[in-house]
Amino acid sequence: MESPLSSLICTAVSVFPGMSQTNTIVLNAPVPILIAIGGATATGKTSLAIDLAQRLPGVILSADSRQIYREFDIGTAKPTIAERQQVPHKLIDICDPTETLTLADYQILAQREIDRLHQSRTAVPLLVGGTGLYIKSIVRGLKIPKVAPQPQLRSQLQALGQPYCYGLLKQVDPISTQKIHANDQVRTLRALEVFYVTGCPISQQQGEAPPDYPILQIGLDADWAHLSQRIQQRTAQMIANGFVEEVDRLCQNYGADLPLLNTLGYQEIKQFLAGKISLVEAESLIALHTRQFAKQQRTWFHADRSIEWFDADIPDLGDRVMERIKAFIQAATF
Repeated sequence: MESPLSSLICTAVSVFPGMSQTNTIVLNAPVPILIAIGGATATGKTSLAIDLAQRLPGVILSADSRQIYREFDIGTAKPTIAERQQVPHKLIDICDPTETLTLADYQILAQREIDRLHQSRTAVPLLVGGTGLYIKSIVRGLKIPKVAPQPQLRSQLQALGQPYCYGLLKQVDPISTQKIHANDQVRTLRALEVFYVTGCPISQQQGEAPPDYPILQIGLDADWAHLSQRIQQRTAQMIANGFVEEVDRLCQNYGADLPLLNTLGYQEIKQFLAGKISLVEAESLIALHTRQFAKQQRTWFHADRSIEWFDADIPDLGDRVMERIKAFIQAATF
């Protein structure tokens, strides 16, 4: 009679045909688990995740706020078709560029994929990306008010000015003003939006309800000089891969005022297409703004003490992380 252990290995190989039994480990933990991989842009999260997913086996769940959109490929450093054929990827290309996916929407979709994998026990879910809030919404179980953006209400509030809006927030939700800075217009408007739609302060609707399954958080970081070089090289490669053509096509299909075209990389190429800057200047600005963004990401992720950090530049990165995962799975088993 075939043992449950060998059956599980066979299942894994059948799910991922390109994977041999020699490079997989046994998924024998009686409890479901989650592995989250975060860090700044250009630290190699995608390549590591693919390596790990092939060994485990695993399924990659994207935690990137722009890779969810179809047609935004090169500028978002979206995994290529070839990379996605190596291992299954989820939560990529799930929205049209004109649609809006809220954090609450993402949380529901991601948790649904995780639950599905936990029930099937055929692969380990790998939550991978640089959008810290996406990862936090899952690993911390953030309680998020189910209130969609209200463009008309926001416009009316913005017209009143930030000082006036912050004064309103002090009246209706003073607890929130202890966490929201007086100059933080985005969070002020969101708090007022939630209050006026639900009639309940956002401070009473927030909190955390962490999932009951074990979670291993892996962080990738690199020496700043090396990371800056990676960013420079990746920016140049994006342009060589047709980034200008991608932005031009998106502008023609959706209009240059599409909000997504005002995000990192796309806005600089859009300036080039409008004749405002040269392509060399656009490339330089993209690299500069990406470095600034990477610093913000590092600050965000390093504030989380539960993340276990690995040097992205070490040659045996995959082996070292795999050893940690094996120990984690063993601990979760007993």
